[in-house]
Amino acid sequence: MEMIQIVGLGLVATVLILVVKEQKPLFAFLIGASTGIYIFMFLIGKIGGVIEVLEQLAESSGVQMIYLKTILKIIGIAYIAEFGAQIVKDAGQESIASKIELAGKVMIMVLAIPIISVIIETVIKLLPT
Repeated sequence: MEMIQIVGLGLVATVLILVVKEQKPLFAFLIGASTGIYIFMFLIGKIGGVIEVLEQLAESSGVQMIYLKTILKIIGIAYIAEFGAQIVKDAGQESIASKIELAGKVMIMVLAIPIISVIIETVIKLLPT
């Protein structure tokens, strides 16, 4: 039922944007951006539930929480960078959107370094010397 509400909101916002865009393009952009932010804020509650389940699974399996938190940060950066880039693209600023995406990728790489190093160390320990 919630998905129907989200799609309905998106359709209503799209119709409003199409009607307003000719006369007031700034208002059309604001309608689109605020609709996206509203949907994003709605989904944060759902994401919180998923994070709780993942934390419980990590605790029961003995995975160190630092790794789970790092992976969740990486996922968060990916979603936020994509969301921001899409809003900027909607405003017609493709070059800035690509810079946002690049920044997200670099930040993901920086956060992934500790996990990558642990994986490499584990592989090296498994190899016969």
